[in-house]
Amino acid sequence: MYLMNLLRVTLLLVSLTVCLSGVAFAGPSNSLMDISMDGKLLACSNRDSGTVTIVSLSSHKVLHEVKVGGHPEGVSFVGSSHDVAVAVYDDDQVVLVQGDSGEKLGAVEVFDEPYGVVSTADGSRLYATLDYPGQIVEIDSAARKVIRTIDSGPFSRGLALGPKEKQLYVTEFYTSTVRAFDISSGKPADEWAGSSTDNLARQIVVNPRRPKLYLAHIRSRIKEAHGTGSIFPYVAVPDTRPGEDRRRRRIPMDTFGQGRITANPWEVGINRDGTHLYIVFASTNELFAADVVDDDYREIVYRQHIIAGNNPRAVRVAPDDQTVYVYNALDFQVLALRTSDLSEVARIDVTPNPLTPEVHRGKVLFYSALQPMVGRRWISCSSCHPDGQPDGRTWTNPEGLRNTQSFAGMAHTHPVHWSADRDEVQDFEHTVRGPLMQGQGLIRGAVNPALGKPNAGLSKDLDALAAYSNTHEFTLSPHAKGGLNDSAERGRTIFFSEKTKCATCHSGPLMTDSKPRPVDEILRHDVGTGEIDPGEKMGPAYDTPTLLGLYRTGPWLHHGMATTLQEVFTKFNPDDRHGVTSHLSEKEIDDLVEFLKALPYEQPVLSAAASGSE
Repeated sequence: MYLMNLLRVTLLLVSLTVCLSGVAFAGPSNSLMDISMDGKLLACSNRDSGTVTIVSLSSHKVLHEVKVGGHPEGVSFVGSSHDVAVAVYDDDQVVLVQGDSGEKLGAVEVFDEPYGVVSTADGSRLYATLDYPGQIVEIDSAARKVIRTIDSGPFSRGLALGPKEKQLYVTEFYTSTVRAFDISSGKPADEWAGSSTDNLARQIVVNPRRPKLYLAHIRSRIKEAHGTGSIFPYVAVPDTRPGEDRRRRRIPMDTFGQGRITANPWEVGINRDGTHLYIVFASTNELFAADVVDDDYREIVYRQHIIAGNNPRAVRVAPDDQTVYVYNALDFQVLALRTSDLSEVARIDVTPNPLTPEVHRGKVLFYSALQPMVGRRWISCSSCHPDGQPDGRTWTNPEGLRNTQSFAGMAHTHPVHWSADRDEVQDFEHTVRGPLMQGQGLIRGAVNPALGKPNAGLSKDLDALAAYSNTHEFTLSPHAKGGLNDSAERGRTIFFSEKTKCATCHSGPLMTDSKPRPVDEILRHDVGTGEIDPGEKMGPAYDTPTLLGLYRTGPWLHHGMATTLQEVFTKFNPDDRHGVTSHLSEKEIDDLVEFLKALPYEQPVLSAAASGSE
């Protein structure tokens, strides 16, 4: 008994030493929700509403809903205060809100697309990731200004402060690569690369007790166009200890919960002492609870799961470890659960549904990996097109290599697909029923062939899916915030010159000759790019993609082989079939690229509608 008591005291002293060293409370991580340090308030960003909601956790009542701008993403309480920092993705701002009063305190302008935001414990500094161009900005929270910018790698999203606030951990969205940066110098300190198939990592947390990081992501096997082999869910566990034996484990979530298949893990949450982990799956609507183990092998073990609600995107554990909160984005609701057994404590409506009933239903279907959309649960439309963005991948499809396209402006540039083989979004019923998704489908009965009689009007759900898919619009290029620079102006002249012929196909306000028209008048162009892929079945002529938003949608061309925009006009245009560019000097090519990066520099859809070109 004496030895047992001595052991308990020793463990207690070790635990106390760890806490006092600052390791146990390693710092905040980015999330769409945050809880104040005193456990009194919860903040939640509402992407569809453009708001942040402040909730009292003593009453589980909404105190304030504050308008902050277009598509807010990460939120963080500022130190121990009740001030909240919100990363407003479309408006390129980090907005500050006072949680108790709901007052909007101000905003900090950043270059483009702030996604994750965290605060130091004393609240003096905020750090935010910029998805584009891939940076961390350090913000003086009192002065409300950016004081330092760190290049962190393309499409940086996830962000967490390390032990004693000495390092920042960042995830790359399209590769799930994790990088550590020394805060004092801003220099890279370490890196944990994912596999070549890892994709869509938007958040990361630090274990406050062990040298481990946790991030949810998917695995995209681009050579498999089948629902049982293309997309898989994972939680990666990088080990932060130095030495050659460091590693990064990748835990498959489709075998984790007693073989239960899940889809699109979005966020993970960890409790205050690092013993329990929670994972939300946005397309199978589940929350998994796991125990953290210290064996450096299994890392986490399944405890239980529940169906949480529609499209869960965030999970946060209260400081007292009694309650875990889940944000169900398409229920517009936060679910409070007991950590002991995941039983329900409260449901908190954080914002009125801002979507029309049709668009809301379509978005639910778009994110669903369940019937009638999907048969095997691994994949949803959003697995390749999250929030209408591309997944940065080039897939080996039955018709050939196909680079995933953005949905921005799609409503105005039908037909769709590189091959222009579908003249309405409703034609994707063929994909829903096909080998990729294996769903029952949304039409009851026969489906009309693509480019045949309309499938529109045959199913309310299919029309709703189309309505949501067609809602995505362009945001203005950050490269043209002050107008076109001198290089872009020169590039504009080159683009519209008769000699280069760029504007022959990339014409009008939407920079494309692709627009809704009768099937027998659909345009496709052979620009010489279809000859590289020996597996091409439908080329070599392709639909003209819009050039708007081109700056952030690489790699480029239908086969995704152009890794820079310069390569589009040099390496992959040897015979001047894709515009006449062989006569251009290197500087002129750079000017042309500078112009393309600045698109759109005005509101294109309004211009298109006003000109009658739609």
